[in-house]
Amino acid sequence: MLSAESINWLIKQDALRWPGQLRGDGLLLTLGSPLQPLIAPSTQVIDLANQASIDDLYGEPVTDWTSHEMKPGEMLLALVEQPLWLGAGVMGMIGGLSHLARVGLAVHVTSPFVLPGWNGHLTLELVNTGPAVLRLHHGMPLGRLLVFALDGPRCDDVASHPFYGRETDLKSRYADEFPIDPSQR
Repeated sequence: MLSAESINWLIKQDALRWPGQLRGDGLLLTLGSPLQPLIAPSTQVIDLANQASIDDLYGEPVTDWTSHEMKPGEMLLALVEQPLWLGAGVMGMIGGLSHLARVGLAVHVTSPFVLPGWNGHLTLELVNTGPAVLRLHHGMPLGRLLVFALDGPRCDDVASHPFYGRETDLKSRYADEFPIDPSQR
């Protein structure tokens, strides 16, 4: 894991771009816009091989907001306010703030890894696992990204993934990325 001094050096070398603030030895992740709510779908089964079925899980994005009340059991997708770019040889690992976990807010419920070549706004999966409604505020700190340098040979030509950092569409693109042959369904 890299120290704040090493992270600042990477930023000066243009090997990492981050306009936000550091907290300790990590990048402070704050809540941005839009918020993408998950809703009760029109069917009881979501077919993960069918992108239209996956899309049925999502309500209208909430784009113009300063605070948002999140009910117990609710899940939201949310952008990190600041964009991030990781060059070759640099990766990150997302972690939530324990203060928020202690009130029932899970900040990132998937793989914590951000691979070299990431370019855009990170998407966080927020879940209210607690017994009370939680009021979120635009710009509030939610987590941090720890930064690591890769060891060994690396590829300096890091291609960005087509689904990385899509600000306008936070929804899962699982069926688009991993199509299943219809004969196998």
